[in-house]
Amino acid sequence: MSTYAIIGAGPSGLAAARALQKAGVAFDGFEASHDVGGLWDITNPRSTMYESAHLISSRTTTEFAEFPMRSRVDYPGHRVLQGYFGDYADHFRLRERFRFDTRVTHLEPRDGGWDLTAEDASGSSTQWYDGVILANGTLAEPNVPTFRGAFDGEILHTSAYKDASLLTGKRVLLIGAGNSGCDIAVDAVHHAASIDMSVRRGYYFVPRYLFGRPSDTLNQGKPLPAKIKQFIDTRILRAFTGDPVRFGFPKPDYKIYESHPIVNTLILNHLGQGDLRIRPDIDRFEGHTVHFRDGSSDEYDLVLLATGYTLDYPFVAKEHLAWRGASPRLFLNMFPASFNGLFVVGMIEASGIGWQGRYEQAELLAAYLRAVATAPDAASRFRARVANEAWPDVTGGYNYLGLDRMSYYVNKDAYRGAMRAEKKKLEDA
Repeated sequence: MSTYAIIGAGPSGLAAARALQKAGVAFDGFEASHDVGGLWDITNPRSTMYESAHLISSRTTTEFAEFPMRSRVDYPGHRVLQGYFGDYADHFRLRERFRFDTRVTHLEPRDGGWDLTAEDASGSSTQWYDGVILANGTLAEPNVPTFRGAFDGEILHTSAYKDASLLTGKRVLLIGAGNSGCDIAVDAVHHAASIDMSVRRGYYFVPRYLFGRPSDTLNQGKPLPAKIKQFIDTRILRAFTGDPVRFGFPKPDYKIYESHPIVNTLILNHLGQGDLRIRPDIDRFEGHTVHFRDGSSDEYDLVLLATGYTLDYPFVAKEHLAWRGASPRLFLNMFPASFNGLFVVGMIEASGIGWQGRYEQAELLAAYLRAVATAPDAASRFRARVANEAWPDVTGGYNYLGLDRMSYYVNKDAYRGAMRAEKKKLEDA
């Protein structure tokens, strides 16, 4: 019987483990931290979580369909979510399938499979697997830009931010926005001596609630065409949140949903109250002074970089994943066209995709691996479709920004539809 390795016991790794378990595919799991949960476990040394973090998508659009959360809170916090993953792992007896405190350090192809080298407290060891599933997450390796000049204060990436005590009494400049950046800016309002945000582009701000319901639950039927949804939602947001430009943000140079929206309108409230300021892009550092592109400047004690993350699969050479630019080029963000025995689960970003979307990825992968063992002709036809490169359009008609962080972005409806179609072809063969 073929045996596969799963790297990571966060949401994507647990989804992969559950799908393979249901399909009867043998696997071993590896997790560098001491428990399940990935970044949602704030005690995980590689976690980028912070105390004020909550879901930005609502509970019912995020949870695993076969295991609803016990919490009835619409937007639970990270400790509730860590408990949820623990409950999920225990309910399906997944925890016993992982080796914890075990870090995968290297993958090397051999004899049609992969040698996996891992380190634990007892040392390093290597084991051969028929294939390896990379599910180690996308939000662990900070993207740290460089700037002209030198700053004499403290510079930290927001991945190092855990709680607001870091900000107490300091003049803080936050570079970048995004959902985490806006959360931290709101923390800073209550703890820092001052807080400014330096941004280079505009954003769309989506309230967590519209018409008394979580905003991402309002259009759960047949998805609207991209242009119609953009037209309608832009006008709804303008009615509920106003124009962020009047608070100092640049006007977006793209349409709504062509980049991930900010699900935090508290930031607009605080801007309206004068609790923080929006500043232009950075020109250079000079001592404690930050010079901005518009010629203005100010002094700060702490610069926080809310500049996102880069994809990181450090244990395998990039050519094995067909990297192109900022991300691997994979069929449905999962399968290398070479079918070399590496697979990826969790390398997707989309508004509303949730953990169920990642589980559906894992179901497709499990269907393929089961076909390899029991229906080789179906597996061969699947590989031929991938090799033909007539890959489905998973943008849903949206013209996503050409940014590194958008290189693996998909539209949830188009993507899930494509996955289900491929899974059906495998299972109907």
